[in-house]
This record gives sequence, structure tokens and C-alpha cells, in this order.
Amino acid sequence: MVTDCQVKELFRSMSSGKPLYQSAARADMSENTARKYVSLGAYPSASSREHEWRTRRDPFESVWEEVCELLKVSPGLEAKTVLDWLCREHAGDFNSGQLRTLQRRFRQWRAQYGEGREAFFPQEHKPGMLGASDFTNMNGLRVSIQGVHFEHLLYHFVLTWSNWEDATLCFSESYESLHTGLQNALWRLGGSPVRHRTDCLSSAVNNLSDPREFTQRYEALLRHYGMEASRTNPNSGNENGDVEQSHHRLKRAIDQALMLRGSRDFASRDEYWQFVRQVVERQNQSRGQRIPQELSSLRALPARRLLDYSVLAQVRVSPSSTIRVRKNTYSVHSRLIGYHVKVHLYAEQLEVYAGSSCVERLPRLRGSDGASINYRHIIDWLVRKPGAFAAYRYRASLFPSSYFRMAYDGLREWCRPEADREYLKILHCAAHESETLVNEALRRLLDEDQLPRLKQVTTLVQWLARRSPTEPHVEVADVDLAGYDELLAAAGTQEVAR
Repeated sequence: MVTDCQVKELFRSMSSGKPLYQSAARADMSENTARKYVSLGAYPSASSREHEWRTRRDPFESVWEEVCELLKVSPGLEAKTVLDWLCREHAGDFNSGQLRTLQRRFRQWRAQYGEGREAFFPQEHKPGMLGASDFTNMNGLRVSIQGVHFEHLLYHFVLTWSNWEDATLCFSESYESLHTGLQNALWRLGGSPVRHRTDCLSSAVNNLSDPREFTQRYEALLRHYGMEASRTNPNSGNENGDVEQSHHRLKRAIDQALMLRGSRDFASRDEYWQFVRQVVERQNQSRGQRIPQELSSLRALPARRLLDYSVLAQVRVSPSSTIRVRKNTYSVHSRLIGYHVKVHLYAEQLEVYAGSSCVERLPRLRGSDGASINYRHIIDWLVRKPGAFAAYRYRASLFPSSYFRMAYDGLREWCRPEADREYLKILHCAAHESETLVNEALRRLLDEDQLPRLKQVTTLVQWLARRSPTEPHVEVADVDLAGYDELLAAAGTQEVAR
């Protein structure tokens, strides 16, 4: 088939004065074909007729009206489903090799008679008007800290006009994570946009049973920075498309940087976060002059940022020496039973206050219906009530290490009725002496196949406590340089031979 490029070359050669046969050979076509296009004076694309006829018989012509009726009733039917049905209803007339033909017929029918499809409308952004944010899961990057998989999220903030972005490390889509992440972004930016948009986060948007669209604390946060609240419709991620696309670009940039680094393992969380911050800063540097233009359009920040925690007042300590905070259970010291305490809830920890004094700092649990039980809070009373240990709801939390669990199992094999009492006494010793020394004592006794009774454990703990720690002696042998001399001499010989 002759192309426009060939005919163009033919015309160029003829215009330079070359004869027809030379011009035809130069354009890689026969003389008759060259003579035809010279007489037409047009390119093939302009002279060819549109293909409006079938080159073979339509195999579905006899059943097409029947298929159309099916499509009118159920427009979502797939061509493969209908073809399988036709093969069953009209055995021998159709086969699976005709699927592509039927798919083309379906596509043509839907273009003429099908339902309208969802349309998307590109938005015109103005500098300083809109900032969008959302959480994104980073587990797909397979980052690890000292060999342990690091599960985490990013709170991701984006200015929709310049695409300036910021990220904050977090572990749940809580209000505290949103609160901290948004403030971090605004103070790094040095200003605030007119509006802030999120998707339907439960930490910011009320459910349908509440007449207010946004939560009171979220509105207070935006009011402090002079921003208007905006949200997307449920299940409409495309409405927050700016930040969704930025998720993809940022994670791809981090993934590429990890590949270039050669390892996805980091020595500490701080080292990993410095690495992510460098990637984010490089992304912002690539945005050119749009960022300074948008910065000049932002509103000024208030005099100070809000505190990065929520205050839960009058939290009652139950008779089991626990408090309930955001659908999770935490133990506190038994001396607080019956008190009402105040809790400062951060994104990653919570602080418990009795009056004006902080009495506990606890890591915040993720999700719901979890429990964080510290055996030191309750062991003084549990050792007095050993019968409660066997069916204690949070008994699994009372084994600080695998050696404590192995010791308990060994005691149960030795004497089941006394096992709970004996183990609780050992745990009481760990709480008031040293968990590390008790753990080491249990390890030694178990390695020697001895039953870990309280008397043996306390004796060994006292001996370990008196023993002065000795630092390991490391000997570094002198380096023999003779081998390097031989290598250098051999390399010199090879160079001379060349």
C-alpha cells in the first residue's frame, strides 16, 4: 500500500527534474502507480474512499435482533456472556472464535443506543484558593526498619494550583493525625489557602444522622486558620483527583528513590523519615515559579498553632484498673481506681493526668477493640487473687517475653493447682526487681531443663545483680600487607605485557 510519504517523495523528485522512472524508483513504487498519482495530483489519504462495506458475511445477522432485545433489557451484558448463551441456544452455528466480532458489534450498538456514561469536568484552579488532603497507605513500598516491615500511612496535603505538597507520617486516619498533618503543612508553607477539601473522613465529616456537615472540632481547626471547609461526595475519589494523583506521583518518586538507594531497610524510623522528606522537597523544587506565585496569594497564618492533641476530660478508671479511650482499653496504675482522669490524646500516644500531674504516657493503639495492659499496674493485687489469673480477659498481656510463657507452661506441667500462684510471684519479682534480670534467670533455668520456681529465680536474680558487667574483649589481628603487594606486582606485570 502506497503511503503519503512515498507520494511526497515522488513529487519532490519530479519537481527536481528527474524522469518518472527514476522518481518512481526513488519513492519505491512502480511506474504505473507513480503515473496514477502524478495525474491525480493528490496524496493517497486524500484520494482513497472510506471503507463502507463488509468484506465478509456478518455471522450474527440472523440473531442480531434477538441480541438487541437482550441489550435493551440488560445494557450491562458482556459479549462473552451473550456468545456463550448463543452457543447453547444455537448449537453448531457459533463458536468461541467469534468473540471479537461480537464485541465490536456490542461497542457499535452502545455508541448508537447505549446509556450515557459518566462525564468528568476539568476544573480551573486559581492560586491560593484550594488545598486538598487525604491519607494514603505506604505498605506497598515494602519499607522495613531493621528488617521488620514498617506499616504506616502518610497524611498528604497538596495545593491544587502549584501542586506544592507536604506529607506527615501517621498510623491511622484519626482526627489527631489530620489535625497534626494539616498544621504541619500550613506552617511549612507559611500561609493558608481559602478552602480546604477532604474526602468523607469520619474524623472531619459527620454521618447523615447529624444535621451539621462537619465535626465541631474540624470546623474549629479551619476557623483558626481562616479556611472554608469542603468535601467530596461519598465514593467519589475523582472529586479529590488532585491529591489522588499526587499520591501516585509521590509514591512513585519514593519507590524510584528506594531503587536508587539499593535497599528498602532503614536503621531507624527517623532515618526513613528524613529520606521521605528529601524526596518531597525535591518534588517541590521541580515545580518552578508556580510555587512563589501561589505563596504570594495565601492568607497569613495566625499567631500560633493549635495544640496537637485532643482533651478527654472525666475519663473514669474502672475497677479493673483500666480506662476506655476511643474504643480501646488501656491499663493504668491500680491506685487510680475510682478516679476520673484527664487524657491528652495525640496521634501516636496518650497522656493520663490526675489533676495537673501526668501519671502515665502510653502508646496509642491502632484500630478498635484493642487492649494495652501493663502487668506492673495490676500485679500487686493479682498476686493476692491468683484464682483470677486463669480466666483473666487480658492474660496474654501478662507474659512479657517468650521465656515467661515457657516458664508458666513448665509450672503447669509440674503442678497445675500451684502454677498460677507460683508464676504470679515470679511476675511480681519482675515488676519490683528487674524484668531484664528475671528474664535472664528464666532463660538460664530453662536452658538447663530446671523448673523455674520462685526460690531459684530470686537466687539467680540476686547473683546476676551482684555480678559486675564485663565488656566483651575484641581482638583485631594485624593486617598482612604481603597479599596486597603481590596483587600490585601482578597488576604491574600485566600492564607491561599489554
